[in-house]
Amino acid sequence: MKVPARAAVAAALVLGLTGAAAAPALAYPSHAATDAPSTSNRPNDKLLRDAIKGLPNADATAALVRVGGTDGTWRGSSGVHDLVTHRKADPHGRLRAGSTTKIVTAAMVLQLAAEGTIDLDRPVQHYLPGLFTAEFDPIPVRSLLNYTSGLKNGDGFDDVFAHRYDTLDPRTVLDSAIAKGPEHDPGAEQHYRNIHYTVLGLLIEKVTGDTYAHQAARRIFHPLRMRDTYFPGKDLHIRGPHNRGYQKQEQPDGTTRLVDATVWTQYDRFAAGDMISSTADLETFTQALFAGKVVPQPQLKEMFTLPRLGPNAPAKPTFAAGLQTMDINGKTYWFKTGARYGYTNIIASTENGSRTLVYSVNATDAKGMEANPVTQRIVEAALRP
Repeated sequence: MKVPARAAVAAALVLGLTGAAAAPALAYPSHAATDAPSTSNRPNDKLLRDAIKGLPNADATAALVRVGGTDGTWRGSSGVHDLVTHRKADPHGRLRAGSTTKIVTAAMVLQLAAEGTIDLDRPVQHYLPGLFTAEFDPIPVRSLLNYTSGLKNGDGFDDVFAHRYDTLDPRTVLDSAIAKGPEHDPGAEQHYRNIHYTVLGLLIEKVTGDTYAHQAARRIFHPLRMRDTYFPGKDLHIRGPHNRGYQKQEQPDGTTRLVDATVWTQYDRFAAGDMISSTADLETFTQALFAGKVVPQPQLKEMFTLPRLGPNAPAKPTFAAGLQTMDINGKTYWFKTGARYGYTNIIASTENGSRTLVYSVNATDAKGMEANPVTQRIVEAALRP
């Protein structure tokens, strides 16, 4: 079914997520020397420039955009580095990648499956004995990858801003989730939650005898020369150049003000959302992944295969192994959004890599339940017919 562009974009941006004087847009379109794209399919420079102009505004302070693929490439940025100096946004700045981390985790699990270290049909309890209580039926590793394990959310801080400097161990979050018992049988329903990927991070560490962060660097970041990408762990700061992120916060008197959300611990997100990266690195990863250069083709199919749910599932599945799918303007895209306070991001591609999109927007409502107007304009401009 073809979904109207605006409705599809809004739904995509919201489903993936369960704010001086404006600096001029710095956009520099370029096109690959090989596989010259047809003029009609090239990224539209004017639409993309218009999508990110006028920043900072009430919705975002900066935007970094990279459109790529065999149809042509486009690069652009706008907005400011911070709301104090108002200097131009750094187009190469690092960012909090949020849940786009999950695609790195999924890729690592699928690599281990290709190597024969992990069997996707085998229960995770086999690899992590004693982690789950007897209330849980055997949970296939595949059910963690496609969010059908039945795990509930773990507990976190009630006031996340007040505790932004406090470290919460991911294992503590997982223990609280397990204590709540299963929500449903494995495979019966699909619910997008971080907790699935927290378990996968522990699984990677158990079967490799190594830290999750080191395995990610060895298997993905170093081979792809993703020099901006790393896991900060308990470090509150983003190392290296980066644009500052801001978040709207309601005050006791009912007014709203922007607070600087750049320095913030993400340790509890672990393999589900702790990664620091850049749009250049995320584009490198996206294009390599969809080209079959990260995960072998037999296992890569898992990322494009939706699960069959039980007959009483409340909704149809939209997630495969990490990636979500949606038809936009007559094309099928596979994507993953990611948001941490002050930063909202996306990686997206057609299965054949003809069009890819990576953006990072310093949205002032990065964890909001409504589609941010800036990100919506970017997607509409980048994924046009």
